[in-house]
Amino acid sequence: MGVTIKDIAKKAGVSPSTVSRVVNGNRVISEETRNKILKVMDQMQYHPNSLARKFANRSTYAIALVINAEDEAAFSNTFFNRSLFAIERVALQNDYNLLITNDNRGDRSCIQSLVYEKHVDGLILPSSKIRKEVLEVLENENFPYVVLGEPPMRKHSLIWVDIDNHEGSRRAVNHLLEEGYQDIALVVKDQKNLFERKRLEGYRYAMNESGRNGNVMEYKEDRSLLEKEVLGFIEKQEGAFLCSNNVIAYEVMKILKDRKVKIPEEAGIVTFDNYPFAAYMDPPLTVVDINTYLLGERAANMLFEEIKKINGREKQILIETDLIVRDSSRRKGVVN
Repeated sequence: MGVTIKDIAKKAGVSPSTVSRVVNGNRVISEETRNKILKVMDQMQYHPNSLARKFANRSTYAIALVINAEDEAAFSNTFFNRSLFAIERVALQNDYNLLITNDNRGDRSCIQSLVYEKHVDGLILPSSKIRKEVLEVLENENFPYVVLGEPPMRKHSLIWVDIDNHEGSRRAVNHLLEEGYQDIALVVKDQKNLFERKRLEGYRYAMNESGRNGNVMEYKEDRSLLEKEVLGFIEKQEGAFLCSNNVIAYEVMKILKDRKVKIPEEAGIVTFDNYPFAAYMDPPLTVVDINTYLLGERAANMLFEEIKKINGREKQILIETDLIVRDSSRRKGVVN
């Protein structure tokens, strides 16, 4: 027969109900008593019945991160991995497990299954999943959730955390203007993507502030079309390129180098995301660094505040970006 709560209580010199409170995470017990009981549990190799614990507390001790992945590439990017690591770390600190589920399917949404079947205590959802029917499910069930990314609707009432992509673009544009570039083009992958749209808005705002119209290019995996636009732009003036990711920045850099355009003397490049190889490009890339670890950490902490119904919690958070100036845009030889 295995070790029971009564066995633990007898050796620790406390009542079985006190041991039960420690097992169930009740904070009424003093730290000294809690540590003594935990030490005895470790000595006697006692492992609480997790199923019984769940029934007693009406908790699954699990949260879910919902993603929208079409292929394996979604799991391999640095953005996902750093945010995921932070979310899991916060979950473990709260004695919870993290479930990752892909909602990219045509049948019944996994969000509905997770909520109605009570598989988890809360959800972290990508902003792309925020639709009227999803919100109705969550709010009818009074189910805790946090949105990862600024939602496309009800952004003043929902709970969400995002990177301040708008301000990141403004800082990048202002830096390039201060370095003396006459005009700046923004190169994006998909203008329909919400975070790309925020970067586009910040870019246009900064360009309007400087009295310039701006030039937006969209990279659709057609390098010949991108090459035509990049070279056509750079032939008119000493310009610079603000790229929405490192892949685009690499392509722009290669196009310029193939045509013997000097970087940063004749053309500058700034990219979003400080991926590991950005600092090792030739020349090293100036980046708008986004703290994806902090993004995941804040989202998870906000979710546990919702689960625990903590008063005074923040509803919307924008995380600041950081401009790391390197040689791809440093024409004046000084860091602004």
